[in-house]
Amino acid sequence: MSDQAKDERAPDEAETAGAATEHTQGSADGDYEALVRLLKENDELKDRALRAAAEMENLRRRTARDVHDARAYAVANFARDMLSVSDNLRRALDAIPAESKASGDAGLKSLIEGVELTERAMLSALERHGVKKLEPEGEKFDPNFHQAMFEVPNPEVPANTVVQVVQPGYSIGERVLRPAMVGVAKGGPKHVASEAPVEPGPVNEQAEKDA
Repeated sequence: MSDQAKDERAPDEAETAGAATEHTQGSADGDYEALVRLLKENDELKDRALRAAAEMENLRRRTARDVHDARAYAVANFARDMLSVSDNLRRALDAIPAESKASGDAGLKSLIEGVELTERAMLSALERHGVKKLEPEGEKFDPNFHQAMFEVPNPEVPANTVVQVVQPGYSIGERVLRPAMVGVAKGGPKHVASEAPVEPGPVNEQAEKDA
C-alpha cells in the first residue's frame, strides 16, 4: 500500500475510533443514569413497603384493642342498669327497723334472707364479668373514682380523706361505671402528695361519657 493511501485512510480510522469511543461513553452514561433511576425507585419502594408494614401493625393493634374493649365493656350498660336494682335491694334491707329484725318473726326473717341472698348473687354475677365495688372509706379522695357530696370538719385525719361512703361506686376494667358518692374530711393535715381541690358535683368527664 502506498504512503498516499495510508495517509488517506488514517483520518477515516481516527474518526471511526472517535465515534466508537463516543458511543461507548454515551452507553456508559446511559447505563449509569438507568442505575441511578433504578436505585431511586428501589428506595421509594422500600419506603412504601415500610410505611405499609407500619400501617398494618397499627391497624392490628387498634383492632386488637377494639376487640379487647368490646369484650371487656360489652356488659357495661347492662351492669349499670343492674346497679340500680342492687341499690333498691339494699335500700329495702336498710329500711327494715332493727326491732323488726330482732322480733323473731319467721316470715320476716325468711324475707330478709331472701333479699340478702338475691343481692349477693347479683353482685357476684357482676363481679364475674369484671365489675368491682368501690368502697373507699379511709382512702384519699380521687376525683376519677369518687364524687364528693359534702365535707366534714375532722382535724384528726388528713384533709381530703374519704370519711363516709354515701353510695358505693363500681368500676369495670379501667373505667368507672359509677363513682362512689362520698363525704370528705377538711381541716386536718394535708396529704404528702399534692391534691386537687374537692368540689361537690359531677364526677370527672370519663364517668359522664360512660353514663
